[in-house]
Amino acid sequence: MPLVVFNQKGGVGKSTITCNLAAISASQGLRTLVIDLDQQGNSSSYLMGDSATDAQPSVAGFFENTLSFSLRNVAPGEYIVSTPHEGLDLMPSSPALDELQGKLESRHKLYKLREALQKLGETYDRIYIDTPPALNFYTRSALIAATGCLIPFDCDEFSRKALYTLMENVEEIRADHNPDLAVEGIVVNQFQPRANLPQRVVQELIDEGLPVLQPYLPSSVRIRESHEQSLPMIYMDPNHKLTLALVELHEALEAGRAG
Repeated sequence: MPLVVFNQKGGVGKSTITCNLAAISASQGLRTLVIDLDQQGNSSSYLMGDSATDAQPSVAGFFENTLSFSLRNVAPGEYIVSTPHEGLDLMPSSPALDELQGKLESRHKLYKLREALQKLGETYDRIYIDTPPALNFYTRSALIAATGCLIPFDCDEFSRKALYTLMENVEEIRADHNPDLAVEGIVVNQFQPRANLPQRVVQELIDEGLPVLQPYLPSSVRIRESHEQSLPMIYMDPNHKLTLALVELHEALEAGRAG
């Protein structure tokens, strides 16, 4: 069940949520893969640190080979690397994604990632996809390939306005390309429970019937340390309040899968 983490607004925690949920899956014994479709490569750096290099296999290499061969000759596993964390693999990002985008669009390669994930689903129990902050070719490919979509939300009015457009975009892709795609929910990130604005904005989303997930992820400087150390929270500080909230969120998503 591939899960894509998507928001057209930058800085809302897509990579943080992707990598931490994936790390929790791996820590629970699930064979887990992260696919980093954002050319900034934040998820790749978070999981690999300084060992993330342009020379390694990458998702750009996968897409480039789809331009030359039929997918039966493109083994997606060749573009995956092991992370330092047991059970957690990565298909890294690459700056080459940007220059490839026009070629992929003109050759109508939107479905190649979905075909690859059907193969990779035989190897991995969980697949998480990090996306760029734009509805571009790579984001559309991910939404077409996934069965679930998580939407990070950082509790300000700009995010709220963008949220409605985002939900419409996801629904359009579901209607036109991927009837199996479902919005798993909105992940409230950087939540400050003592501030009035975040509480009011989130409550209004709930009152509108939008699928806001519990728990909300608290704001913490510890996550910056996690980024600097290239160590997801479950490995760096398993008893921290943010880690516990992430584990609870992971459990809620797993319960939804089981349901």
